[in-house]
Amino acid sequence: MTTIFSNSEMDDESRRGMIYRGDVFVYSPTRAALELVAFAKELIADAFGSRDPETAQFDMPVEDFAALLAELKPRFIHHPRSKSLLVQVMEELGFPLEQTYFDVPRLRTSTSNHYLDSGISYAYHAHRDCWYAAPFNQINWWLPIFEVVPENVFALHPRYFDRPLRNGSGGYEYGEWQRVSRPTAAQHIHSDTREQPKPEEDFDPEPELRIVTEPGGMLLFSGAHLHSTVNNTSGRTRFSIDFRCVNIDDVRARRAAPNVDAACLGTTLRDFMRCTDLEPMPEELAVAYEAEALVKAG
Repeated sequence: MTTIFSNSEMDDESRRGMIYRGDVFVYSPTRAALELVAFAKELIADAFGSRDPETAQFDMPVEDFAALLAELKPRFIHHPRSKSLLVQVMEELGFPLEQTYFDVPRLRTSTSNHYLDSGISYAYHAHRDCWYAAPFNQINWWLPIFEVVPENVFALHPRYFDRPLRNGSGGYEYGEWQRVSRPTAAQHIHSDTREQPKPEEDFDPEPELRIVTEPGGMLLFSGAHLHSTVNNTSGRTRFSIDFRCVNIDDVRARRAAPNVDAACLGTTLRDFMRCTDLEPMPEELAVAYEAEALVKAG
């Protein structure tokens, strides 16, 4: 069973435990979340100029659209203001900043009618982030920038939270992905040939859980949840922000969601930085996770 908590005032330790059991938390926009969305809108408006970014796909060659995103997305991801506002968002929801580590925020797009489903605007098949070497105590955050509808958000597949699904994660190594595959994202326009972990057996995606929040509303869920990009039939490009965080005490204690089917190598832990001073995750914790992955892989 997956429970959805709306604007819960639960303390953070209890909330993390519920997320590790597959529950989902939804929050109304806070001051910092609205500032983060407003900042993203500024950058988007600068990039698209006089065009409406949600409908620009209908009067731009797809190559030009992909090139625009290739400049816009890194600008948002690496901007100091993005990181600063992210920390404020977590603080407003009661995350302990000294123990909380986060990765850079991502500006995501989902275009309508299969205009651009690969590379820089990849339409994600059903997957767990943990198939991509995410730690099992990872908490995923998702915020829409403009209004969204059920036809252009993403779907959780809660039936599979604790049910294994045969998949290709055993052939995925995070270090190689970082070195070789991720840097080429903008080159994949009409198709995406990069090898990524996918389901390798038929599965029933129903029931799908699609959560629609107002711009700046926040959805928090486990990185172990199976989820996928919805086939966008809305007629509008969806713009959203996502990022991930972990609590270092949980990393040390291995307090986490269950690993039911991930067999990848490596870890994303080195991508995380401390909220208070942007110090990276201690190297010994990343090394320990990598060693465990090797042992499990045999």
